[in-house]
Amino acid sequence: MTPEGQTTATSETAPEIGSTSTAQVAVEDRLRADLYNFLGLILSGPASQMILDQTTDLTGDDTDLGQAISSLARVAKVSKPASVESEFNALFIGLGRGELLPYASYYLTGFLNEKPLATLRRDMAVRGITRAQNVYEPEDNIASLLEMMGGLVVGRFGAPATLSDQREFFNKHISPWAAHFFSDLEAAKNSVLYASVGAVGKAFMAIEAESFRMSAE
Repeated sequence: MTPEGQTTATSETAPEIGSTSTAQVAVEDRLRADLYNFLGLILSGPASQMILDQTTDLTGDDTDLGQAISSLARVAKVSKPASVESEFNALFIGLGRGELLPYASYYLTGFLNEKPLATLRRDMAVRGITRAQNVYEPEDNIASLLEMMGGLVVGRFGAPATLSDQREFFNKHISPWAAHFFSDLEAAKNSVLYASVGAVGKAFMAIEAESFRMSAE
């Protein structure tokens, strides 16, 4: 756990569906936050056996997102922590860099630590969000951004964010690049488990983008 207002994507426990205890948050928003947090968690580091077991228990419906979740659960069932760690390292760490660079700055400008990161840090300060001391990744990495979004939905950094504030954060920091990243993750040559993570993320980003678009009309 981190102090109120801090963000980190290194929790060892996957969120359970409906696990948020914030009474004033609607059930559907808690479910959204749970999925944001789950994706942030599984993208923050190699999945442990506990995370794989929890992922195996996920079930989906006949929607694109539901089918992607069901596929991820099937892959998680036959995955081992050692192979997932090798996969994660090949994708995101490598011998100098991994196959993918999961940062907003890189996807939007082609370079790390650029204007998107500075803009994010300003918006984090306004919302009272700070990076936890034990986290050294730039804040614009996909795992932290998804965790921030989940926290805003349920009020982890104060009162739950209004729909317009959620939409502003999503449209500014996540929507411009996350779907592209998840498509790249799904197609990456080193992706096995993370190909299914990419499919879930891509489907979820499409739903969120459309929901926020409709709410702005």
